[in-house]
Amino acid sequence: MTDALGRVRSALVLGGGSEIALATLDRLAIRGLRRAVLLGRRPEVMREAARELASNDVEVITLPFDADAVDTHQAVIADAFARYGDFDLVLMTFGTLGDQATFESDPAAAGHAAITNYAGAVSSGMAAGVSLRAQGHGSLVVLSSVAGQRPRRDNYVYGSAKAGLDAFARGLGEALHGTGAHVMVVRPGFVRTKMTAGMKPRVFAQTADQVAASIVKGLDGGASVVWAPAPLRLMFMVLNILPQSIFRRLKA
Repeated sequence: MTDALGRVRSALVLGGGSEIALATLDRLAIRGLRRAVLLGRRPEVMREAARELASNDVEVITLPFDADAVDTHQAVIADAFARYGDFDLVLMTFGTLGDQATFESDPAAAGHAAITNYAGAVSSGMAAGVSLRAQGHGSLVVLSSVAGQRPRRDNYVYGSAKAGLDAFARGLGEALHGTGAHVMVVRPGFVRTKMTAGMKPRVFAQTADQVAASIVKGLDGGASVVWAPAPLRLMFMVLNILPQSIFRRLKA
């Protein structure tokens, strides 16, 4: 349960190797986080994260989790709640960016990326929702992307999956309204991480820690949607009404 000040004491991470998730846990550790359960398929990354979090007196448990194995998600997440809950926070941060040129030459690769980014997120999000509803409290934070706001030529496979995920998460939030559970959708812009290494940063590019700061602020305020950074909201209000002939010429 959260403490008397409403701060997160326990967290479950789906995508335990995510730099944004780990940066968020680092910030929460300073505020009193005491247990973090990391689920993912990169044990070496999660073990390193566990060592760092342990230095802040956070108990860390690492468990295997495959975002693509949708048939396993309900059992894995229910087991985590049963063994280590209750959780004040569930962070769903797994995903793959991929390469648009590769997708266009290998449609199967595009399909596999869509499974990870959308189908895997739907099945695990539904499972997390079931457990949060049953415990009657807690927040599910879903990492979406501004790439889902309007498709671009250079990342429309990734963007289309994030568009679907964004709609799913907002719908799940409506389904959980009144149960004590809460869903917060996070829409980062370009984030400087290992996943984007070598890519040219876009306008309003941020670090994982800056996105983590927005996540924590959003949780404190009970937000339903968080733009990271906030000016992206106004930027996309404009971009979404531009004629396609103008939009396709933009390089931002």
